[in-house]
Amino acid sequence: MAFKLTEGYLESIMEGAELATPVLQILAIKKIVSGNANKDRYRLIVSDGRHSVSHAMLASQNNEQVLQAGEHTIVKVTRYITSLFNNSSGKEQRILLLLDVDIVASGSQVGSTLGNPTPLTEAKKNEPASSNNYTKGNSSSNTFVGMSGHSSNSSLLPHNCNNSVSLENQMIHPICSLSPYQNKWVIKARVSNKSAIRTWSNSKGEGKLFSMDLIDESGEIRCTGFKEMVDKYYDYLQVDKIYFISKCQIKAANKKFCTLKNDYEMTMTNETTIQECQGEDNGIPSTRYNFTTIDKIGNMEVDSLVDVCAICKEASELQAFQAKSSGRELKKKEVVLVDQSNCSIILTLWGTDAENFDGTNNPVVVIKGARIREFGGGKNLSFSVGGLLKINPDIPESFRIRGWYDQEGCSGNIVDISAKSSSFNATFMSFKQVKDHGLGNAEKGDYYQNVGTILLMSSNNLTYKACPTESCNKKIIDLENGMYRCEKCNREFPNFKYRLLTRMNVADWSGNTWISMFNSEGETVMGMTAQEVGEQIESNSEAAADIVEKVNFKQFLFKCRAKMETYNDEARLKTIAVEVKPINYKDFNNQIINKIKQIMG
Repeated sequence: MAFKLTEGYLESIMEGAELATPVLQILAIKKIVSGNANKDRYRLIVSDGRHSVSHAMLASQNNEQVLQAGEHTIVKVTRYITSLFNNSSGKEQRILLLLDVDIVASGSQVGSTLGNPTPLTEAKKNEPASSNNYTKGNSSSNTFVGMSGHSSNSSLLPHNCNNSVSLENQMIHPICSLSPYQNKWVIKARVSNKSAIRTWSNSKGEGKLFSMDLIDESGEIRCTGFKEMVDKYYDYLQVDKIYFISKCQIKAANKKFCTLKNDYEMTMTNETTIQECQGEDNGIPSTRYNFTTIDKIGNMEVDSLVDVCAICKEASELQAFQAKSSGRELKKKEVVLVDQSNCSIILTLWGTDAENFDGTNNPVVVIKGARIREFGGGKNLSFSVGGLLKINPDIPESFRIRGWYDQEGCSGNIVDISAKSSSFNATFMSFKQVKDHGLGNAEKGDYYQNVGTILLMSSNNLTYKACPTESCNKKIIDLENGMYRCEKCNREFPNFKYRLLTRMNVADWSGNTWISMFNSEGETVMGMTAQEVGEQIESNSEAAADIVEKVNFKQFLFKCRAKMETYNDEARLKTIAVEVKPINYKDFNNQIINKIKQIMG
């Protein structure tokens, strides 16, 4: 079978011309070092049959198909860009980045190099494009991306910005080409997200910062401004507008706080220049998402960042409380999200996001950069600084999930992966099995359930006097003048509430262990409220012994968290009952029968 390449293409593109869907051959593929272990990058030698270029790069989304096809593969290039960088000799070197390609024929089908390609001369490769530097394929209506905007209006720029030179007509680099080894570049990008201003205060001083996500046709990158840069640029930079940006510091990205697919991030400096592009550029996309369905979140690591497109099934009332560490007043709202995986998860919104969220009419909620949390064995999401939240956005995924919910999702059976019991369904374990399996070494602890008998309950310090504020359970200080002080709330009260904090020895057929319980679990075991227990002990010092005596030898279903803790340089297994329930003997018997069947084969 005869294959035909687009001869002369490489020489033309290195001179700034544009050709729609050229056909090239990949002569060689070489893996290069990348700062991101999860995203390999590859350098190519490509040929048009007449010339070859060794400075070509493959966009990571094409890695799999090109690597499978192998060397000598023929591809149709549907999108590309070119950019200049300084090579080891200090000269400007033009590179070709293949953004999207279609396989025409695999290497095994072709089998050899087509034509007799010769490398382009160094002079040709280093020669800048005649009128632009950033070319994209298959876009006849916008041939030169770097020239698509209109003249900048200097009156719109920040007061102390360096406006002596317009960035619009300078060489435009794609975001994907930025690295710490470059210092002369200009990007043209859309602001897809901008955080609120944050402040900090520590031993080194205090200050403020904000961050924004930038996007162009080649990729995304996060940019952060500190102190003076906040005053200079925060109000000027607006989401969805396009800007020319130059002279930021490029450094390795902290993947713990950023989900953008870029090995690097930007920091504004005193030399940074930002100028608004007055003309809209349809070639620059809006926000990019990498959506994860809710069912998969249940198996993902805690503290991971995910993008989610889901329906708000319900939302709680706004809750106000004080932070334990700082005493600051916080506001939050819990939103139940569902999607086509027929699973639900709780999303926690904070501050102004919580105040402004309206769950009326089950809106579509799209989140970029939600953080996975865990509580009581169930997973949940937390939305905070650095993320992006949109309600009913105009994107295809939004319309698809709306159709699903209206037709079937609103009445379907939903699995709640935020439920405390979600991790206990198949984890009945004896106390001996807990020990033999070494439970408790996970960072967040290990969860299991056990049917046990209470052998002994400690009568010491069954209750404590706590702050009467509904959202605060901090122990109060008796001022001995009829008033009680809560250090957390920084307030004095004429009253208090009782809280339970109990410890008991629980046994099953294999052994026993000490289990700690908090207020609600203790109330279930005692069959009394904390207030009733506290008042009885207050009026009768012998009441505590009578209360615990009635608990001994009762049986319950204990859902526990086991976690190793260090005390006096000694590692100990601490077990906490996160839920206590009366035994449903029908379910418990079924568990035993199923285990017997497994043993019998």
